[in-house]
Amino acid sequence: MDEPTLLAALAADLDRAFETLVRARQDRLYSIALRMLGDPSDAEDAAQDAFVRAYRALADWEAQRIRELRLDAWLATIVVNIVRTRARRRSAAGRRESLTFLDELDHPRSVPADTPEGRLTRREASEAWARRVLALPERYRAPVVLRHVDGLAYDEIAGVLGRPQGTVKAQVHRGLALLRAMLEAEGPEDGPAEAPSTPPFAPARRTTDIPIPRLQEVTR
Repeated sequence: MDEPTLLAALAADLDRAFETLVRARQDRLYSIALRMLGDPSDAEDAAQDAFVRAYRALADWEAQRIRELRLDAWLATIVVNIVRTRARRRSAAGRRESLTFLDELDHPRSVPADTPEGRLTRREASEAWARRVLALPERYRAPVVLRHVDGLAYDEIAGVLGRPQGTVKAQVHRGLALLRAMLEAEGPEDGPAEAPSTPPFAPARRTTDIPIPRLQEVTR
């Protein structure tokens, strides 16, 4: 469902349409959280928390305000803020990021055949790619994820992160340069010397659905 249609449905009947919102956007929020946190369980929790917060906010809004919302950028703002809080808590507790994305990231250099050997190769490549993304400083990781995983425009990313648009563009460019440098530093054994200009991030998919928040279940 496209964004204007979904917003109109939410404005008309939030309880009835919210399940559609979750189904339509759960992979998107999970992808953002997974690329930034690196842990599937933490990413699921962050996505669920984001939908609960979104529900609470929408329940208090007038219909016209809902219809005028930039939905994807707004949801990205919520999940990024949650991720940042979780990352700070995890850092304070001394936890390290998981380096496994459970075969949910494409490697930019090759697509092995769908055989046991090929699946093993993809998994190993996914783990290597996860390490590179997680190695980016947060100021670069968040803009790169929002641009090349979530597909937001630069002005939307600027709004999500509260940074000037020019700064966001520079940080995306710098983040991609750092990723290319990591690839090139790994040497010729891992693939061709020339790294791609834009890594082809694949959407992360969840194996189960995120539970749908209901108004009577949400404590305001």
